[in-house]
Amino acid sequence: MTSKKVVELFYDVVSPYSWIGFEVMCRYRHAWNIELKLRPSFLGGIMKGSGNKPPGVISNKFMYMTKDLSRLSEYFDVPLQSPSDPFEAMFQKGSLSAMRFVTAVQAREKDGDKKVERVSRELWRRIWMEDKDITEPASFSEAAMKAGLSDSEIKEVLELYNSKEIKDKLKSSTQNALDHGAFGLPLVVCHVNGKPEVFFGSDRFELMAHCIGEKWLGPQPNQSAAKL
Repeated sequence: MTSKKVVELFYDVVSPYSWIGFEVMCRYRHAWNIELKLRPSFLGGIMKGSGNKPPGVISNKFMYMTKDLSRLSEYFDVPLQSPSDPFEAMFQKGSLSAMRFVTAVQAREKDGDKKVERVSRELWRRIWMEDKDITEPASFSEAAMKAGLSDSEIKEVLELYNSKEIKDKLKSSTQNALDHGAFGLPLVVCHVNGKPEVFFGSDRFELMAHCIGEKWLGPQPNQSAAKL
């Protein structure tokens, strides 16, 4: 058995494309011989640090993105629904507090990334499926409760997420993505033969598979493998 290749996934729950990349990489965690490491990051910091502009501020890109997300939702079986006011949700309210909360969950997790995976998914569901807030402590509590965290765990994370420790961890992860050349999210970094192969977005899975010596089995690898 060869050692597993380390694959890092940098993401932000405000990004719908990150949700698609997140779900696909979680599905492939066992289909491919990889060790998936979740890297909560802050998209706003990456956009600023790279000098990029979000697609939502360019009308043609925004119109394309709306149609594109509808097609991707169906193809990848990720239940994306645009918020009633996407501009407010993504750019006015943003995700800094949410990603600090996710970072705090990860900082206190003792056994892999199971809890941070579930909490991240619940926050995506809130903003990109249920059109709910992801900026208030009560919203974080509700998401964490649905993700299976206990009352004591939620209380501990709420007390921690605005601490300097967590702010610095999120800044560090965001800077790490920038150091890999990030200009948006999701960013997937596959460590192959001692060097990183970097992929942006949620439409490079076939190429990613080729680079790491695995097979792309479509959006639902378990179903595809069962048919072989």
